[in-house]
Amino acid sequence: MIKTKICGITNLQDAQMAIDLGADALGFNFYKKSPRYIEPGTAKSIIEQLPPLVSLIAIFVDEFSPERIQRIAHAVGIGSVQLHGSESPDYVKSLSELRVIKAFRVNDGFDLNLLSAYSANAFLLDAYEADQFGGTGKTFSWEVAMAAKKQGGIILSGGLNEGNIYEAIRTVEPYAVDVCSGVECEPGKKAPQKMENLFREIHRARLDLSKAAAN
Repeated sequence: MIKTKICGITNLQDAQMAIDLGADALGFNFYKKSPRYIEPGTAKSIIEQLPPLVSLIAIFVDEFSPERIQRIAHAVGIGSVQLHGSESPDYVKSLSELRVIKAFRVNDGFDLNLLSAYSANAFLLDAYEADQFGGTGKTFSWEVAMAAKKQGGIILSGGLNEGNIYEAIRTVEPYAVDVCSGVECEPGKKAPQKMENLFREIHRARLDLSKAAAN
């Protein structure tokens, strides 16, 4: 079944709402320049109040020290990290004790062969924006994501919302979808109605895929 990750969690209310609606994973952004940045201590206090069996993912962008990533992840209680910058394959290897999602920003000249150099557990594809690492609200060509599935598990991101999530899932059939700005009323704050509408469309897409597979 296609998984759903809600990213940019900054408060317990949004985290609990996402889980109640059916989110499989939550993303916490530890990139200080992001409008969705959350202090590790605040993230830890939220995580301690969440139910078990929900995947938790820590987002970093070009963090100088892999050791700092490991230290924060362990302190907060997160076993998976998402690297959203220009981290090298060797950098990713140095984090082998964690589950790593390597994110790539897709533009017109994007080379899919880049993915094969990385020993990541999954790849996240997002829309390219020169000064923004995720949460752009922009889409990219989903044909790239479809082709990328040959390289491993693909998490589809970039401009996903209640209006296009059904088509995205039915078209790409990724390992997972990642939604952030598409369910916000402002950066770092989720809009309940948008969240409800999004998950309604996700469940509809999953059901239709199941029916299609059974025929």
